[in-house]
Amino acid sequence: MPRYLIERNFGTINDDVMKGYGERSANLVRDEFPDVTWEHSHVVVDDAGTFKTFCVYLAPDEERVFKHSERLGGHTIEKIYEIGGDVSPSDFTAF
Repeated sequence: MPRYLIERNFGTINDDVMKGYGERSANLVRDEFPDVTWEHSHVVVDDAGTFKTFCVYLAPDEERVFKHSERLGGHTIEKIYEIGGDVSPSDFTAF
C-alpha cells in the first residue's frame, strides 16, 4: 500500500488543542477509515507559534488521505508527498 507524507498547517493553537486533533485523527482512522493507517507524526512550532505536522500515513490513494483530512478539519494541507522509500544511517557502511 502506498505511504504518504502529509504536511499540515494548524495555525496558531496550543498543545491541548493539538492533542485533541491527534485523538480525533486516531478515532477517524479507527471508525471511518479502516483502510488508512496513521504511522506517526512530527509536530513543529515555528517562531510565530504556528503548529505544523508532518504525518506519515498508509492509504490506498491520495484521495483517501484528503478525505480523512477533510473529516479532521481545523487545518490546511500544504503538500502531500508519496513516499518512495526510507533510509537511515544503518543503511550505509562507514569507510
